[in-house]
Amino acid sequence: MIYCRTDKTIETNRLILRLFKETDAPEVTRLCNNYNLYKNTLYLPYPYSLEDALSWINNHLDNFNDNKYFEFAITDKVTGKIYGAIALSNHQKFNNGELAYWVGEDYWGNGYATEAAKAILEFAFIEKQYHKVFARYFHSNPASGRVIEKIGMKKEGVLRGHVMKENEYIDLVYYGILKDEANLFNGCR
Repeated sequence: MIYCRTDKTIETNRLILRLFKETDAPEVTRLCNNYNLYKNTLYLPYPYSLEDALSWINNHLDNFNDNKYFEFAITDKVTGKIYGAIALSNHQKFNNGELAYWVGEDYWGNGYATEAAKAILEFAFIEKQYHKVFARYFHSNPASGRVIEKIGMKKEGVLRGHVMKENEYIDLVYYGILKDEANLFNGCR
């Protein structure tokens, strides 16, 4: 992972994680206006409109500059195509943050979420000096669980019937990793 503070970008083998731009809103809308994505996410509305995308993107730069929340577009390093989004919250009081992500259905199964998540862990632990990063996923979405297991997170527990989605209570599975447990790579700058 190579982090460029000036551009607020993170580079991996195949990806560039960058801030979203207003011009990304149509593609974000296309990717997010998908029932299969909606049913596996906590906060994504459905149907998803261009106004939803613009409203979401609008505060990214301020949140980043205020050290509150770091939201990146997951993009192809060569073509710039947007595959999804990955974010890290900043709970300054506890020196930790939550990892969250989504990838458009067209791009599932290519390892983009895992590659981006590894980079965000390094960003959290090396650049932001977090003590811990945690993530949660719906029990009904084991693919998301595999992503966070691949990056070294350990299961911490299940909040049973914690969220209502489509008139059904869903379990949230929590995972976490401490800085001293993370396998950090040497390519960071």
